[in-house]
Amino acid sequence: MKTKKVSLKDIAQKAGVSIALVSYVMNGKEKESRVGEEIAKKIKEIAKELNYQPNHLAKSLRSGKTHTIGLIIADISNPFFANIARVVEDEAKRNGYTVIIGSCDENADKSWDLLNVLINRQVDGFIIVSSENSENQVYYLKERNIPFVLLDRHFPDIQTDFVATNNYKASYDAGVHLVKRGYQRIGLVAYKSDMFHMAERIRGYKQALKDSQISFEEGWLKEVRFENIEKEVREAIDEITSPDQKVDALIFATYGLAINGLKYLNELRLKVPYDLGIVSFGQAEVFDLYYCPITYLRQPLELLGKTAVQYLIGKLKNPDEGMKQILMEAKLIVRESSMAKSEWVSEATAAGQ
Repeated sequence: MKTKKVSLKDIAQKAGVSIALVSYVMNGKEKESRVGEEIAKKIKEIAKELNYQPNHLAKSLRSGKTHTIGLIIADISNPFFANIARVVEDEAKRNGYTVIIGSCDENADKSWDLLNVLINRQVDGFIIVSSENSENQVYYLKERNIPFVLLDRHFPDIQTDFVATNNYKASYDAGVHLVKRGYQRIGLVAYKSDMFHMAERIRGYKQALKDSQISFEEGWLKEVRFENIEKEVREAIDEITSPDQKVDALIFATYGLAINGLKYLNELRLKVPYDLGIVSFGQAEVFDLYYCPITYLRQPLELLGKTAVQYLIGKLKNPDEGMKQILMEAKLIVRESSMAKSEWVSEATAAGQ
């Protein structure tokens, strides 16, 4: 048997007030309409008791707004993006918005499809973790005056609102940390990509070596393709640990690269940090569960997600609001995988005595 949908009239009758008064309260306009606190509280309690469900479609038709945000992320299997999606969802809900999430798997064509689907769903705006070769999508949104904020990744040649990590500084800190711990031949495994955030991680790594008076060797930098990550990470590690290039430490430019790399290091029976010191971007419980806890760069994902939502809502409320761009700092969380060489040499000596 179909249950009759509760209306504003039903609430008004039970509360003994006008439908207009109930409408003010249910639309959050009780203060500007000067509705008394006690009456407003009573109306909300009755609405909850009757299980009132607002008609969002009718409200959207009246206002031209759907109170939905489209979130396009690069890779939902990556804990960083999964966690940031949860932060965005929670912050949006706190501000009265629903989030529709899509993962493009680092594929520009899939990102374009998601963008069009969400535009057709009439989302009010977008938060986007861009994939490679998706610049045209950013231009498209700008041309159509659709509000959006880029999250985690941006394009330096396109003026947009963005919230991102200072990737250059994070990578620089990782390199300097390893040098200070006694490592001298430091490699980097990164994605083969034209994306700015990846270029910045490579630039920071190289600058850290230069400032530490270490001559960078081309063989120390390995770039792999996302779509062939497992095979190419193995090949990169084989090359980077070969006798003619042998490194004593590795920086992984992403969590996904680190997971694939650590699996293969186990197969090779290379011990961290004794055979190879490790630092990685990204944070995940896996780094705690590894036999040697991994030193990692903790990006401020909660602040990144919340700020992106706040920036977008600001644009939705005031389309003429000025452009906002912010870089946030990552924090190096030092664990056993980058133990100072002097420490583990002492450990080995003590163990042999």
